[in-house]
Amino acid sequence: MKLISWNVNGLRACLSKGFLDFCAASNADAICLQETKMKPEQAEFELDGYERFWNSADKAGYSGTAVFTRVKPLNVTYGFGDDIHRHEGRVITAEYDNFYLVCCYTPNSQDGLKRLEYRMTWEDAIRDYLMELDKTKPVIYCGDLNVAHEEIDIKNPKTNRMNAGFTDEERAKMTALLSSGFTDSFRYLYPDRSGAYSWWSYRFNARANNAGWRIDYFIVSDRIRDKIKAAEILSDVFGSDHCPVMLEIDL
Repeated sequence: MKLISWNVNGLRACLSKGFLDFCAASNADAICLQETKMKPEQAEFELDGYERFWNSADKAGYSGTAVFTRVKPLNVTYGFGDDIHRHEGRVITAEYDNFYLVCCYTPNSQDGLKRLEYRMTWEDAIRDYLMELDKTKPVIYCGDLNVAHEEIDIKNPKTNRMNAGFTDEERAKMTALLSSGFTDSFRYLYPDRSGAYSWWSYRFNARANNAGWRIDYFIVSDRIRDKIKAAEILSDVFGSDHCPVMLEIDL
């Protein structure tokens, strides 16, 4: 099974930058999107062979997730947990025969860390949610998780420490998740690979200089990590300030 996750930073814009060509070339079984910034009726496009599931934010042009899948899920749910987490279109869970696929766009702690307190509440809640799912079936959890976990995951760790996405608190929550029965698929295969990033600022020629952050992930239940066949960051794909990430797993 081949899975793609991509923060498209506005799907309508990405559609004009080769999105459909990428989908055709990727030949993925499921494509998980974050930051779609739209409702499904706001763009018409052909994507043969895929069922489409959308979770749009209450606020127009903000956040949002989507899952396009060739294999019909047994069940699809939108959001999770308490009502506070259910208004920004950030989570879609697709249940398949032998696993759950969870597409997530984690809230950014924002400038001045003004949303860090909420982010901590979110992190505890999503970890509990994933652990509960994992009691029933293995989980594949993917998306823009808005944290560079370790110093190897960011170009300039010293100058970015305590900025949103690289606070001690956010990194500790990722550590807690990975200590709760889950594996970062990319680091499982490439524990020491540096310079591997999935997001670059639009400023200062960051992408050209590969001054980036690895904040897009495929995280899997520990008990299926030996099924991972490939985990790649597709940094040669443009169309967003993020690039897609890919997981191949034998399930």
